[in-house]
Amino acid sequence: MPGWTPPGSTATRKYPVPRVDGTVGASGWAASPRGCWGTQLWVPMVGCGHPAPPLSPQGLQDCVADLLQPFQGEAIDMVAGIDAMGFILGAAAAATLRKAFLAIRKAGHLCVQTVAQPYTDYSGREKVMEVRTDAISPGLRILLVDQWVETGGTMRAAIELVERLGGVVAGVAAICIENSEGGKWIQERYKCSHCVPPRLQPCFDQHQFGWD
Repeated sequence: MPGWTPPGSTATRKYPVPRVDGTVGASGWAASPRGCWGTQLWVPMVGCGHPAPPLSPQGLQDCVADLLQPFQGEAIDMVAGIDAMGFILGAAAAATLRKAFLAIRKAGHLCVQTVAQPYTDYSGREKVMEVRTDAISPGLRILLVDQWVETGGTMRAAIELVERLGGVVAGVAAICIENSEGGKWIQERYKCSHCVPPRLQPCFDQHQFGWD
């Protein structure tokens, strides 16, 4: 079975992962330096929302640890999770860092004064995102967290909201940041963290996960 051992690791165990040639049949698990947690649980599914299956406590801890590792020693004042799956990872990251958590929401759900930003999501639908105006003060350093960055439209809208209010984007963290035009734009301008090994990135970019 194909597998991946973290760079520099002396471990002999290889975590099962999707085949790099895009063929089906490989086990659909992502590699983690701490173990194995199911990346397929977080894959966005166009047309049916998200199945939101259960994830083990250890799996969630490992996932969050992987996302936060590149930001060790960084000044982070707040974690913002993007509607909706970003709420789960963002809140867990905020709890781990012992920082405040902010929800960046789709329009119409906040009953306070907000600032709004239109965007096009990964499915091509026009939407509006908003955040409360009293949550971000000038200079506040915010780590943005979402489930997946595909076209980059949703994350760019969140970045725009933070910066319009004077906040500083300390980083962007997601399970996967695809090498799309939007994904590259974000990675060229902000410190980013994701959990996909480099040799598997093309497989994820083409959505050839191999667990069908």
